[in-house]
Amino acid sequence: MKYSLRQLQVFLATAHYENISKAANSLAMSQSAASSALAELEAQFDIKLFDRVGKRLQLNALGHALRGQAEALLRQAEELQVAFQQHSAIGHLKVGATLTIGNYLAVHIMSRFLQDKPNARVELDVANTASVARKVKNFELDLGLIEGELSDPDLEITPWMKDELVAFCAPQHPYARKKRLSDRDLLQAQWILREQGSGTRQTFDWAMHGILPQLQVLLELQHTEAIKRAVEAGLGIGCLSRVALKEAFARGSLIPLPIPQRNLQREFYFILHHQKYRNSSIDAWLDLCKQLFH
Repeated sequence: MKYSLRQLQVFLATAHYENISKAANSLAMSQSAASSALAELEAQFDIKLFDRVGKRLQLNALGHALRGQAEALLRQAEELQVAFQQHSAIGHLKVGATLTIGNYLAVHIMSRFLQDKPNARVELDVANTASVARKVKNFELDLGLIEGELSDPDLEITPWMKDELVAFCAPQHPYARKKRLSDRDLLQAQWILREQGSGTRQTFDWAMHGILPQLQVLLELQHTEAIKRAVEAGLGIGCLSRVALKEAFARGSLIPLPIPQRNLQREFYFILHHQKYRNSSIDAWLDLCKQLFH
């Protein structure tokens, strides 16, 4: 074999950081050793994997084409090492989740996963749909659990479970006594919503087609709990996943507001890179997600 796993590590780290010095630091190597490893890899096959742009090393077309295969091979090697060391194929798993899923579903999934696989280690990165998708595409995450619609040729996007957004207000709000909200009510309300780029905001905006430009958006917040607190304080009305509102509705601190003329249904999705090696940790996580929530 003409290449080493160390050379592949340098290649992937350089692709991530676009800088040989940062790549070397991430691998606890000297810059000269990392440069030599990358140069030897390219020389052995008479290829170039990067375009040199000043101090940056940008992946060229060939580098992009080979990155996924190198990533998969390296993860297989890491999994084999775990199996040798721990007699188990379950290793380190990096999961991305959007805020609703991360705050209300993923922690329960992680708890069950670690009960079943005590030798496993799971990192959970909670961010909005755009951020999770970017990290999965860049091989920074093994898989993502998202709540927004997405289309990307590099990503495998699989429906997971149904969800629904619900408009809501505080018990003292004038709308709390209404059996349903008309479009006129929606236009007269002050809204407290998730930020642009989130799956929740995407679904809300689609549901409000025809009246969206006229809506009065008072606040845009990144966290569901902050939106719930603002609505409880009487600042306006909100719209979030029913999953995030279940407990508040049960104790009466927030009141659901039916909007039957607007479609607030949506799906949660799994996303993986098409070239991602599907190790046993990934398959076990996906199977557990389907068992617990479907």
